[in-house]
Parts: sequence; structure tokens; C-alpha cells
Amino acid sequence: MSYTSIVIIIVSVIAVISIVLYFFQEHFLFHPEKLPKDFQFQYQNQEVKEYNLEIKKGVVINGLHFKATNSKGVVYYLKGNTKSIKGWGKFAVDFTLYGYDVIMIDYRGFGKSTGKISQQSMKDDALLVYDKLKKIVKEENIIVYGRSLGTGLATKVASMNNPKMLILACPYFSMSKNVKRYLPFIPLGLVMRYQMPTYKWIKYVDCPIKIIHGTNDKVIKFKSSLQLSKMRPELTRLYPIIDGGHKNLHNFESYHRALKEILLSDGITSVDRENTSIDFIRNKRKSKK
Repeated sequence: MSYTSIVIIIVSVIAVISIVLYFFQEHFLFHPEKLPKDFQFQYQNQEVKEYNLEIKKGVVINGLHFKATNSKGVVYYLKGNTKSIKGWGKFAVDFTLYGYDVIMIDYRGFGKSTGKISQQSMKDDALLVYDKLKKIVKEENIIVYGRSLGTGLATKVASMNNPKMLILACPYFSMSKNVKRYLPFIPLGLVMRYQMPTYKWIKYVDCPIKIIHGTNDKVIKFKSSLQLSKMRPELTRLYPIIDGGHKNLHNFESYHRALKEILLSDGITSVDRENTSIDFIRNKRKSKK
């Protein structure tokens, strides 16, 4: 087989993969669980209320409101790319425990939510729900929390608003860069319709940023959190969960210790420049001639 023939075959394969990815990427990126309209959400020891927000004709965003005793604020929880809030809802207890209500939504096509999903619709819906929320709760009492897929959306929401804090669990630098690990030869800049450039949006976030990530995450590498933490270093604190993976962070005590510290703080970590060694300059030892 000639060199030219090999090149033509390689280019053809890349072209076919690119076309398939462009038109069917929702199938690869999202793994929704659909729920019947009459499904009843039930959680032990949790007070929860279901709501439906009609965006337009044929598009309804379904969500849950978990209520805390003597609430001191709200966590706006943007979930990952699998299942529905039926399963994700069990994580609300990690926030209601510390006095925070939780608002959790299903993206279009997930759970009871209806409508066609796209990057633009995901951003618009996430922002619309936040707009509704801040009419009821002061922004100084709203924490935006994103997990996996939801970290990009959470960052977008925080970049255009002024919440108390942004918490990112297992964030990606950008969706296209994460996919690039698996498809290095595909022109994802042209093919990916879900770029989700977290690294761009985070530059415009002005609230404290807390990043939690497992060091053994195989789906979204810990390196992405290291890179994101350098975008706004003065506002960011990174919490590495040693040996934590992508789906099992909640099984690590260190994750819950980090979350407790974050939720019980005011979000701001300041340093006493006058009474600490931060401004000390180490004298360089003179070299011997």
C-alpha cells in the first residue's frame, strides 16, 4: 500500500469520526435517566418540595428544593452528566446538615425536564433558575456548587452574578480539552458543540472559589483543577482528596472535612501579612570565591 493511500485512509477515518461526533455527541456526553411525570421523589429524613419551571412551550425544567432547619442560605447544585436528580438528590444531606437549603435541577431531557439540550440552552436555563432564586434569597446567602459536568455551568453562573461562593467538585478545564485526551487527532475546535470553557468563565468570577478534586480521578484529571486554581489564585483554594476518584468523592472523609470547612466559613481566607512570614525574603548565601 502506498504512502498516499495510507494518508487518504487516515484522513477518511478522522473525517468519519469527526462527523459522527459532531452529530451524535449528545449520545456520548450525556447519559440521562428519564422519569414519568407522576414519579414521586422520596428521601429519608429530608424535607423536599418538587417544582416545575416552564421556560417556553414544550420546555419545562424540573427541580427539587431540599429544606434545612433554620436555613442560613441556599446551595444551587448543578449536577453531573448522568441519571437524574432522583439519584443525585441523596447528596443534598451534605448541605442541609450545615443549615443550607439545596436547589437541584435536571437539565433538558433528564428526569422530568423536557426540551432539546444544547450548550446554549444549558447556560440559559442555569442562569434563569439563578435569576429566579436571587429574587427570593440575597446573593450573599447563595452558594453555587457544580459537580463534574455541572462545574462549567456553575462557573458560568458565578461569572455573571455575585454569589457568596463558588464550589467546584471535579471540574474540567474545558470540555473539549477533556475529550481531546481520548481523541487527540480530531479537530475538536470545529467538532465540539459543547466546548464548556470553564477556564474562560472562571476569569470573571469575583467571589471565593473552592475546588475539590480527587487525585486519582480517571475521568477528569486532577491536573485540570491545578490549572483552574491558577486562573484566579487570589480567590481560589484547592482541596485535593488523596486517592479520590471521579464518582466516589463522597466516600472519603477528607471530602466531607473539606466541605464542612467550606460551608462553615465565610468563604474568605485572608492572611495576616504583618504577623506571618509571608513577606520574609530569604537572604541568599554568598558564594565562596
